[in-house]
Amino acid sequence: MREHSDRRVRSSWRQWAGRRGAVAVVVGVAVGGMTMGVAAPPAAFAAGRPDVVQQGLNALVRDDGMPAALASVVDRDGRTRTYTAGVGDVARGSKVPGDGQVRIGSNTKTFTAVVALQLVGEGRIDLDATVDTYLPGLVRGDGIDGRRITVRQLLQHTSGIPDYEGRLDEAALQYQYFEPRDLLDIALRYKADFAPGDRFAYSNTNYVLAGLIVQKVTGRPVAEEIDRRVVQRIGLRHTYFPAPGDRTVREPHPHGYRRDSADGPLRDFTEMDPSAGWAAGQMISTNSDVNRFFTALLDGRLLPAAQLAQMRTTVPIGDTGAGYGLGIISRPLSCGGVYWGHGGDIPGYETRGGVTDGGRAVNVAVTTVPPDAAATKHVDGVVDAALCR
Repeated sequence: MREHSDRRVRSSWRQWAGRRGAVAVVVGVAVGGMTMGVAAPPAAFAAGRPDVVQQGLNALVRDDGMPAALASVVDRDGRTRTYTAGVGDVARGSKVPGDGQVRIGSNTKTFTAVVALQLVGEGRIDLDATVDTYLPGLVRGDGIDGRRITVRQLLQHTSGIPDYEGRLDEAALQYQYFEPRDLLDIALRYKADFAPGDRFAYSNTNYVLAGLIVQKVTGRPVAEEIDRRVVQRIGLRHTYFPAPGDRTVREPHPHGYRRDSADGPLRDFTEMDPSAGWAAGQMISTNSDVNRFFTALLDGRLLPAAQLAQMRTTVPIGDTGAGYGLGIISRPLSCGGVYWGHGGDIPGYETRGGVTDGGRAVNVAVTTVPPDAAATKHVDGVVDAALCR
């Protein structure tokens, strides 16, 4: 459930730094495949030479050992192209669904932040109120005091509250159910990372608390609020927050994989209990729906202008050139300017992408968490190439 930071804000269950299991190159992988939304294929593709996005996905499978890679790209003219490479099921060698559902990990944080900021716009949450205002007495620990931590600091990862993620046994998560309070209790066993507001440090615990605040204010489950206020509002037909105990992926999807050890076989992790993610990382979607979500968000269709401006006000993520807003990340493009998105990891899947202010959008998914920083950079490189071409 991580994303990018000075310590690679990545969005899976693994601990903050150096948490990448090795990934085997899949034997017999099928590489290539693109379907079109509106326009005809680019001339290069029509001539048998894959375009830059297809080339990037092919390399992720061929060189980085991803079982499958998928992408959805919206160009400057609003045309959508979907791409695939690899195999959807390693055991059967089946085709990758063109816009298959995947677990989107920490992209969930942006959905949670949107709901919280809608409630800010309605006057029901105050960003600069303390956590204790809404959850009195709940947040207490060594150097941790909910009377000194604000809602804004939760959403911007400047609270100093430890991350529970690195304290979980990832290999055992497939069938383990957690209540949100279980996750919070794990985090509160540890000393604060720093005083509230001192700096940025990514922590999934912040978004567990944000979800609990949404529930306290609305009196409804956060999953229902996300569905009602975001998913249904903008017509995301392939996006949902799995119900407790639901380990499946509903629609056509590529299988997701992880390794239990550096030299062990790929383990099918497609069906799993995602409750360790909750409001920080539980959702399922498609690349095209994620593009629609971030496009609608940046277009002002989900938040009033004042709250969208607050969301886009960032703090630096180390020396990466990226910045973290309120549940959204700004990253520089190699061709100039920035794009806005989040991204996420969860055992079995990684997603990366975002949108530009000019309306271009891309989301890329791979079916195992990259084994190292170089492979992750290659996934980010496909995003950059698609937005800059």
